[in-house]
Amino acid sequence: MIHMFPEPAADNDYLLAHAELLRCSYRRWTGGELLDTGLSPRDAARALYHAPLVVLSHDSTSGPRFTYANLAAQACFEMPWQEIVGLPSSLSAEPLAREARARLLETVAAQGFIDHYSGVRIAKSGRRFMIRNATVWNLTDSDDKFQGQAAMFSEYRDVEASASS
Repeated sequence: MIHMFPEPAADNDYLLAHAELLRCSYRRWTGGELLDTGLSPRDAARALYHAPLVVLSHDSTSGPRFTYANLAAQACFEMPWQEIVGLPSSLSAEPLAREARARLLETVAAQGFIDHYSGVRIAKSGRRFMIRNATVWNLTDSDDKFQGQAAMFSEYRDVEASASS
């Protein structure tokens, strides 16, 4: 599979331009900050890749594919960068949940972002987990061109584990 982006690392400034797209779009739509505003853009890009919260993005094609997954996202979905980036983002949801996911993305496209989203997702192993309080936002460049969407969350729990507790 051809990847749009190499894995973030020091030698590519942790995909600085994409990290800035994530940060600036988040600020534009939510009015909040994804990371500490005191960080330089390069340090922020590195911090985003290593952040404990899950951050993912997908492109703007009709069958969007993941373009970014920080280390927390890779661990959550049980896929290294080389597997998750380029994967159709619809595969992060179970087949029965894909229609609800599509409606969510349409709402985000129309409103710019949505807060407090919850939904079931699936990892590579088949492990199902519920994400809670996710923020999903549009990615727009400096010319206001739609570049895709991103999601951020830190609360998730295995569905089986939450059902038994």
